[in-house]
Amino acid sequence: MKGEIIQKLQSHFDTLAQMIPGEEIEFWFARDLQGPLGYLRWENFIETIKRAIESCKTTGYNHEDHFRDVTKMVNLGSSAERPIKDFMLTRYACYLIAQNGDPRKEPIAFAQSYFAIQTRKQELIEERMRLQARLEARDRLKESEKTLSENIYERGVDDAGFARIRSRGDTALFGGHSTQAMKSKYGITQSRPLADFLPTLAIVAKNLATEMTNHNVVQEDLQGEISITGEHMNNNQSVRDMLGARNIKPEHLPPEEDIKKLERRVKFEEKKLVEQSGKLPKINNT
Repeated sequence: MKGEIIQKLQSHFDTLAQMIPGEEIEFWFARDLQGPLGYLRWENFIETIKRAIESCKTTGYNHEDHFRDVTKMVNLGSSAERPIKDFMLTRYACYLIAQNGDPRKEPIAFAQSYFAIQTRKQELIEERMRLQARLEARDRLKESEKTLSENIYERGVDDAGFARIRSRGDTALFGGHSTQAMKSKYGITQSRPLADFLPTLAIVAKNLATEMTNHNVVQEDLQGEISITGEHMNNNQSVRDMLGARNIKPEHLPPEEDIKKLERRVKFEEKKLVEQSGKLPKINNT
């Protein structure tokens, strides 16, 4: 996402923030955020809010401290008004809503980072967005590899065979460097997954090749380790060729911070976010 887009979104979200009089508690109205977060219909947005409330409950926090039902009067014209339902949301609530939204939407991807940090400087938001993109890419790769494992198990390939298939795929993607060779190159212990130290681009490349293999294994009903290995190697080679056309060689990309450390840091930041957000006052309407 370009810097000018981030700056524009940041300015918009800043103007929507409100403060509870006499208290240092920042909050947003859900209906004010609906449009900026890319939701055309309130009915769809309310489903995301419900998922966020469930996430809040799961973490053990009182959701009423962060999500408050309110009734607002809206002008219909000619001095007529009608009540509508809305929510007051702390910054933590807004963060959970963004976490439960579609990260492929630019406003959602931005909001995940905007609400996550206390000091909302543009460079910090951009850094947090890059971190979040890497975490999400890693999660998608885990899911696609889990699906591949399930698909090929039904086709006569055991766990050891799955490991060999993935390794041969890595060898094709990384220009002849095996999984173990890449681990040695990056200084990764043999017990840790290579993908936990790859940059986002390499993770996305591995995921694309794996998704292609998943599709063709099912579409062409491939059976056995040999045929599936060949398919996976071809898909990784195709992805490598595509990157090569843009002068990108995956094996030359530098490693990044252990993703497990990033996950622990994010969880720690989320705990701080709850404390910094404060609690909404006990009111029925606004």
